[in-house]
Amino acid sequence: MTLHAWTIFALFWVVFVTTPGPNAVNCIQNGMSFGFRRSLWGVLAILTQATAFLVLSALGVTALLTASPSAFMVAKLAGAAFLIWLGVRGWLNAGRPIATGTRSGAGIYWRALGIATINAKSVAGYLAAFSQFVQPGVPIWDQMWVIMPTALTITAASYTGYTALGAGLGRLALGTVMNLWFRRIMSLGFIIYGVALGSLSGSART
Repeated sequence: MTLHAWTIFALFWVVFVTTPGPNAVNCIQNGMSFGFRRSLWGVLAILTQATAFLVLSALGVTALLTASPSAFMVAKLAGAAFLIWLGVRGWLNAGRPIATGTRSGAGIYWRALGIATINAKSVAGYLAAFSQFVQPGVPIWDQMWVIMPTALTITAASYTGYTALGAGLGRLALGTVMNLWFRRIMSLGFIIYGVALGSLSGSART
């Protein structure tokens, strides 16, 4: 990958991972609920998913999933249902005091991994990255030595920042009306993403 191509890829990835989505919403909620250090388990989960998707994209698995409309439809509908469920539960629990420190690092990790894995934005982003920036005439694994460190470093910085934002808001808003409404807005974000994902799935079938 040339320096010019790497620069374009890096800028694309910055936009990709800093655009708010389910992962960002979850990082903010984790930071508010569990504090910065414990919530880093959620960032680790996102990096696990990113590593897996990068490798799968290189192997062509993600492209195969997209080529199978029925499998991709099931994945999108499952993701939509999961996000809506998280949003509804978060909305209903918004008025309750934040139970800080009650979820283990493993619990934060597996929940974040589930959200990251069923996120259709991730699938689209990795497909876009590999279709636009991978050079066909160069062995794919030679290029991955540049693509993976770049993507993972930018991803870690972005979601660590969202987690820090949530932790800061949690300290400012703990037990206040602002905290109630901010938590509801974050929960509504999950519902909106889920409904949008489900709508796209429904329109694709017609």
